[in-house]
Amino acid sequence: MISATSASAPNNLRPASEVMKLERLGSMFASRLSFVRSLMRKMITERWQITNTVFDLDSRGHGLAVYRITTPGHCYHCVIFSRDLAPEQRSDRVIAEAWDVTFALVEGEVESFLLEQMAANVPLQEAGRQLPRVIVLSRANKSLRNFSQFAASLAAGQQPDPAWLTAVGYLYRTTAVYGNGKFGMADFARLERNPDFNRPFAAQMLAVYVLRQFSIQQLNHLAKVQAPEQAVPLHPELQRYLGVGNSTGLGMAPFLINHPQLIQQWVYGRERALASARQQPANEQTHTKLRALMARALKHLQQTRTEDTDQTLRNQETIGSVVEVIDWLDRTPAHHALYEELINWALTHCSLEAQELINTMLIELYPELLGGLEDELGCRESMDLQPDMKARQLKDLIDRKFSWALTYREDCPEDNYWFWYRSAEKEEPRLGIRGTESGAEKETALAVGPRISRCHAKLERFLERSPNAMVVEFLMAHPEQKECVRRIQTMGDTPYGEIRANLWHRNMKPMHLLRTKLSFFGASRFDPKSDRWVRITLFQGAPLPSELSNPELPPEQLDDWGFPLEPMIAAGENDQVLRGDAQ
Repeated sequence: MISATSASAPNNLRPASEVMKLERLGSMFASRLSFVRSLMRKMITERWQITNTVFDLDSRGHGLAVYRITTPGHCYHCVIFSRDLAPEQRSDRVIAEAWDVTFALVEGEVESFLLEQMAANVPLQEAGRQLPRVIVLSRANKSLRNFSQFAASLAAGQQPDPAWLTAVGYLYRTTAVYGNGKFGMADFARLERNPDFNRPFAAQMLAVYVLRQFSIQQLNHLAKVQAPEQAVPLHPELQRYLGVGNSTGLGMAPFLINHPQLIQQWVYGRERALASARQQPANEQTHTKLRALMARALKHLQQTRTEDTDQTLRNQETIGSVVEVIDWLDRTPAHHALYEELINWALTHCSLEAQELINTMLIELYPELLGGLEDELGCRESMDLQPDMKARQLKDLIDRKFSWALTYREDCPEDNYWFWYRSAEKEEPRLGIRGTESGAEKETALAVGPRISRCHAKLERFLERSPNAMVVEFLMAHPEQKECVRRIQTMGDTPYGEIRANLWHRNMKPMHLLRTKLSFFGASRFDPKSDRWVRITLFQGAPLPSELSNPELPPEQLDDWGFPLEPMIAAGENDQVLRGDAQ
């Protein structure tokens, strides 16, 4: 983990007081450093091969499919089970017990005994017992509307309307993607030593990517079953435009708070990439490319649909700001300090989302500057206690690095409006209104700001009695503060140590927490379904497996798929010529 005094830190990093505000974090977009982009770039560079070795589906699309993934040094298999699911069983909730498909990524070969064990346990998900060779476990449900519309069109010999994918960008959406030793699977340490998956969530993202390919083949299969002589396969441009959905709720919030060292690495990596890009002198070529990137993002945003009123208003505000950015670029010729001038102008003229979009595009503009940043986004998490620190030094550390937390007011209803707890019945994180809703007795310690403020208040009173005491003496008097002190001492020395928000405050928006994590995953088409859960799309626009190992396709071309746009396909067009191979 990088400390605040690291010699490798660029000298123009944005301050944490700006970056770590929850509203700004919740306005970020996926970037080149996002996990899906990072994984795809590795797969493209190393020419990974993904081949379908078993495709045993019946006329309704139910059965078994197996995909072999070959990397330069290893092989893996993704085993997918498709089953009949009654309408009353279909749910995106974590507590669901049945799904349209369940699947797992496993190391090495899939022998008959392993396949039998997986067939008995993978469909059970949390209730099953997985073997250590299984590294990812997941499940997904169909987007019934898209599946039926797409299959009917292909069976009629026609390509489906691309607008359907613009409205709902996937055929399947996952509801959980497990890894890191859960349910008997391979633990994190094992993957950490694996060069294929030593970046955050790389194995999980690969499993989701293979599901995308399965959805394409299953769709083509169902269309062929309906009309063997007339059906056509899905157009390659629509295949690329197809993503995988994900339904995510408040379960993401505890991760962000409980893994501050990991979040620090993610933010620090992104900020280092941005700082390096901002230092580059703009020229005519980069000016033109930046304008083109902003124009593509504008069209992508204009094509994004959501039923949520607040998100629709945010999108409209961002679209308006991006139009102004493009106009500014048209009026401002390339010069040495163009990027700094643009960023400073945007601070007072653009929405937060537009400001962060500019930053995302500056990172996109200079892929060569990423260097080894992708390999520095993980860390070994360890909160170290320093008992021999002077108690007054601890207070000074809080005053200097955590002053944002000291704005919490113990007696203010606005500062204590929400409480976080875990539902015993549903086994899911929940958010309740303090004093109004039940569950406060099961409250979890997610609100770091108030915890630090309370620790500081106790520390002040302690120092009045013992001005020369050590931290160990303070903890002997207040043992309940041990974990908070450990966190303060550890995170106080990092550039981006904590999300600067009171998670109890009435104005706190949980969607900002969800979007923060999802932007690092690489999510697009952010579509809230309430103020507490959201649907997003992954891998939309990404190259197809058949293209990864095609030597005629340059890596830089394959890697250029951010902010995908609706394909322009003429009615009745059925040309299946890919940039590589159609299947």
